[in-house]
Amino acid sequence: MIGARKTVTTMIAGAAFAILAAFATPQTGSAFAASEVRVVVNGTAITSGDVAKRQAFLRLQHQKADAKAAEEQLIEQTLKQQEISRVRMSVSTDDVNASFARFATGNKLTTDQMTQILDRAGVGVDHFKAFIAVQMSWPRLVNARYGSSNRMSNSDLVARMMENKQKPETTEYILQQMIFVVPASKKGIVGKRKSEAEASRSKYPGCDQAKVFAATMRDVSVRDLGRVLAPELPAEWKPLVEQAKGNTTATRVTDRGVEYIAICSQRQVSDDQAAEMVFRQEDLDKAKADKNAPPDNPNAKKYMDELRKKAQIMRP
Repeated sequence: MIGARKTVTTMIAGAAFAILAAFATPQTGSAFAASEVRVVVNGTAITSGDVAKRQAFLRLQHQKADAKAAEEQLIEQTLKQQEISRVRMSVSTDDVNASFARFATGNKLTTDQMTQILDRAGVGVDHFKAFIAVQMSWPRLVNARYGSSNRMSNSDLVARMMENKQKPETTEYILQQMIFVVPASKKGIVGKRKSEAEASRSKYPGCDQAKVFAATMRDVSVRDLGRVLAPELPAEWKPLVEQAKGNTTATRVTDRGVEYIAICSQRQVSDDQAAEMVFRQEDLDKAKADKNAPPDNPNAKKYMDELRKKAQIMRP
């Protein structure tokens, strides 16, 4: 299933003033010293240079910035990165760049100014973008694995419906995903593939004939996404699906290539599953509005504990 995205802006709330201070005061020292391996996580090395960058990043967030705290964050981030790569659920480079641009704009900066500030602070844009990528990808991975375990009980569902006086209604979509594959070694052909994907949209024959249609083109795959309710639409696809004209959305560049969603059908539904999804979305929206609410899915810790238990973490 296509996943969900989490905004990273709140993860560094309050960093703006420290960032602006960093612009005036370049950082020197360990971040620029020769790196040595500090920790190896399942074969992936975390160096002293990585640790220094994370310490600088923690300082921008006004958090405890000793080497141990930085190492622990990087170990967890590395485990997440490895799992995200294993199940191929990473957000695209375009998504990360867009989030980076939004954060810069939120701090009244251009992306070039933001890059300069991060470099001067000893963080570096690549380190920050790696953080963004994990913050965006991890929640959808947790949701994909544990989503069904958060189902409302029948009694809770009935109670909510009685409270609302009627069963809520939402849009049900039957979706397919058209993927114009771009191998990692051939990112230079993205522009060409985007043109091919755009051209194919006007010729799309409908979901029943999609696989036959895909076979007439090179390196195009079709994924049947099945029934997807409006609250389940991931943030990166939601506006495209809702604003689609005809039976296909606009294209997006992802880590797999160039993609668009085909809308096989859509209708308004008010069954129990739809009601549950609407209520869960309402609860999530309330939790986001509550600054005291925990920011993560409660299953995220369970998942991370499992990854740590299986991991080989060695310090030279």
